[in-house]
Amino acid sequence: MKVEHIGIAIKDLSTSNALFAKLFGEANYKVENVESEGVATSFFKCGDTKIELLEATREDSPIAKFIAKRGEGIHHIAFEVEDIHAEMKRLAGEGFTILNPEPKKGADNKLVCFLHPKTTNGVLVELCQEIR
Repeated sequence: MKVEHIGIAIKDLSTSNALFAKLFGEANYKVENVESEGVATSFFKCGDTKIELLEATREDSPIAKFIAKRGEGIHHIAFEVEDIHAEMKRLAGEGFTILNPEPKKGADNKLVCFLHPKTTNGVLVELCQEIR
């Protein structure tokens, strides 16, 4: 439907919140922990799209591993979908590798799943659907 958000892996949430507040000219509107993923998130509005800052809250989290391997930077691009289950089935049928067999509860009241970057030209793609 649209680009829902761009996820950026960062080392320190308070430092990056200050940086992005200067960049956008306004403060973040939400901070949320996602314990299951070992991440603290912070959201900024950028027009119709959101920027999600992601800080690892434990050393074994996907964000900690990403930063150790690649450093800070763009982690994923998320697309809003109407029906995440149908979209997962469609994309699997098209040959994309789905990283989680069922959608998970993510930040910002979303169900989420990820597509493996090896099947999306090196970009981690997130599908997200508003939890109704």
